[in-house]
Amino acid sequence: MPTLYHFLILSFILFLIGVAGVLLRRNIIIVLMSLELIFNSVNISFAAFSYYLQTITGTVFVVFNITIAAAEVAIGLAILVAVYRRRQTVYVDELNEMRG
Repeated sequence: MPTLYHFLILSFILFLIGVAGVLLRRNIIIVLMSLELIFNSVNISFAAFSYYLQTITGTVFVVFNITIAAAEVAIGLAILVAVYRRRQTVYVDELNEMRG
């Protein structure tokens, strides 16, 4: 049976993969997916602590966090579509100006 330690190790590995994706990738879509990995690793930690401490607080926060993450993805993709229509690129390195 998996213990709290196993869930925290899984969460830490997902968090590291997400941080590496945000820092090393150039494509905005990959960066958004990496941010989702980070959010999901936090959700795993909250759910694991909620289960092992026998409280509902962590589970409620996970549901709230999933809702916020869905809204973040929708707004991020809308901004991505607008940027692509304007600049014809989705690479972070080429989006260094605020105007133009």
